[in-house]
Amino acid sequence: MTVPFTRAGENGRLTLAVPAKGRMAEPAMRLCADAGLSFEVTERSLVVPCVNAPVDLLLVRPSDIPEYAQDGVVDLGITGANLVVEADADVVTLAELGFARCSLEAAVPVDAPQREVADLVGLRVATAYPVSTKRLLEEAGVVCELVPVSGSVEATPRLGLADAIVDLVSTGSTMSANGLRPVGKLLSSQAVLVGGRAAIEAQRDLVDRLELMLSGVVAARRRRYLMMNAHVDDLPAIRDVLPGMGAPSVLQLAEEGEIAVHAAVDADEVWTLLPVLREAGATSILVLPIERLVP
Repeated sequence: MTVPFTRAGENGRLTLAVPAKGRMAEPAMRLCADAGLSFEVTERSLVVPCVNAPVDLLLVRPSDIPEYAQDGVVDLGITGANLVVEADADVVTLAELGFARCSLEAAVPVDAPQREVADLVGLRVATAYPVSTKRLLEEAGVVCELVPVSGSVEATPRLGLADAIVDLVSTGSTMSANGLRPVGKLLSSQAVLVGGRAAIEAQRDLVDRLELMLSGVVAARRRRYLMMNAHVDDLPAIRDVLPGMGAPSVLQLAEEGEIAVHAAVDADEVWTLLPVLREAGATSILVLPIERLVP
């Protein structure tokens, strides 16, 4: 279902811009759905109204979202932190969303003498992100010749168009495959929720509510809920090794001296935590996902 587009705030609803294509598109839509927004997207969708909340999703290019938020075309937007810097947009970053992680890195051919970002002084540096690259290199005290390009930035040194590059890197495999070696990180990036200053002030209640719902999902994805049984005598040892949000919940079981212990822990700690808990006396350990976590 699509509806005619109106400028942000004109119909009393919150307009949230989300990437229509690219690697952020699917995770952004899934985050909105996991946060409880109910909507239906078709191939021709541009504006997607949520049926259970006063929120309209606007599907656009992620690179346009910072300026749309700055200019009041939308209230909020989900885009990359690096794109906010590249657009030099006057927006407020409300939350980091935990996906589309990457970094803006400088690289040179593997046989080049340069070893760090400072060594790029005076070189020709190709990039598809000239605004942010210029700003970040200048902040690092590096004056060089920027070569703005689009497309295969990694190929420019091999073609003789540049001595080095600055590009977005997720795993580094593309740079390696093109015979390049990283010399330094300029910026860490991930998907972020941004908003225009005027829109945030005018729609404060709805903005806070949406931010709370999205941030609750992001926080929950970083946690796991542990449930385990133990003898009451083993509780001190379990508590010593059990990190979490405050004290764990302890429930008395039907059998004398037996308890159940519940706690939320960082997802990254589960790998090392389970064997330690078992050694401390925990049994029947369950690891469950958390749908939403609101501090």
